[in-house]
Amino acid sequence: MKDKKRIRAANRTAIDALISLLKSQNYLTIAPAIRDGAITYDEIENTSNLPAGWTDIQEAGHYTIKKRNDNALFGYNVGPHSWKKFLFPPKLQLFQAVKDGRTFEIKPAAPDKTKYAFIGVKPCELAAIKIQDRVFNNEDFSEPNYSLLRERIFIVTTNCTQAGKTCFCVSMNSGPKADNGFDLSITEVINNSGHFFTIESGSNKGEEVLSMLETEPASEEQIAMAEEGIKSAADNMGRMLETDGIKELLLNNMEHPQWNDAASRCLTCANCTMVCPTCFCSNIEDINDISGEHTARWRKWDSCFSLDYSKVAGGNFRTSPKARYRQWMTHKLAAWIDQFGTSGCVGCGRCITWCPVGIDITKEVKAIKDNPVN
Repeated sequence: MKDKKRIRAANRTAIDALISLLKSQNYLTIAPAIRDGAITYDEIENTSNLPAGWTDIQEAGHYTIKKRNDNALFGYNVGPHSWKKFLFPPKLQLFQAVKDGRTFEIKPAAPDKTKYAFIGVKPCELAAIKIQDRVFNNEDFSEPNYSLLRERIFIVTTNCTQAGKTCFCVSMNSGPKADNGFDLSITEVINNSGHFFTIESGSNKGEEVLSMLETEPASEEQIAMAEEGIKSAADNMGRMLETDGIKELLLNNMEHPQWNDAASRCLTCANCTMVCPTCFCSNIEDINDISGEHTARWRKWDSCFSLDYSKVAGGNFRTSPKARYRQWMTHKLAAWIDQFGTSGCVGCGRCITWCPVGIDITKEVKAIKDNPVN
């Protein structure tokens, strides 16, 4: 249990001071901001850049934002972006090859030494970062660019006090409150008693930064109000997913008719994998210039829904939408458990919201569970 004596209370001015302090320490401050009709993640200068007074409305295949009746800074759920795009960028140059006489000189790409401060990381998104740590920064393999960025990062989580209609983080044990893995954790409270934030540190870096902000010890009443908000989010999840025995359920029902049903609706557009905060499929491309003097090798995001992704020398082993949807869902919810010791899903609900035809992973699992063939 957290030491309540170490929880601090602050106002919006302290959040502005936090952003300024992190910028003075050469962090690139990334936080939620409104762009193109959505709440996305971009560089910010102060709290005026945050989506104050805005929230998001989500359902299967539907997303919009609307004004709140207050000025909450973090009163939204999750948008189309995830923090993955900073740590595992959509496009990354690996090296260049420049012609030098009759040979080529290989020039490795310069490492990205950006110091990111992520402000407004939801607990499910923090869980996603931890999952990607297991993929890119484990004892058997360390992806250099990811590892360098990850070790320099400063994470400020914002606990959820509301749940969206496609959220199911409680089912995945990934929210609505972050327990560890952050530098600072913030809970925003806005009610008849006022508008304030409780803040606690989760690291030495976080403790140092917190000590430099103008805060005061949080009262028992303030802590209780923050915890009540988090409980309200937990009690009002829009979706749920029964995870007991899910690996065996899916792997024992690989020929269930529900796969055909899902495939009849799936466009194989790959939206679900692009917005997913844990998907990590990628492709390698060599791009040459017209002179033949220079080439560069790039890593780009790809998807198991892409027809070319499963194309190998002997042909394509996953040609149907059924095979590709089944691969995605069984890998995410079953095979990841064997590979990485955890599910690949954090219950953020993005794959439901951003599916153009509204395919709902929680409903697909339930359909198989309700009528298993094995």
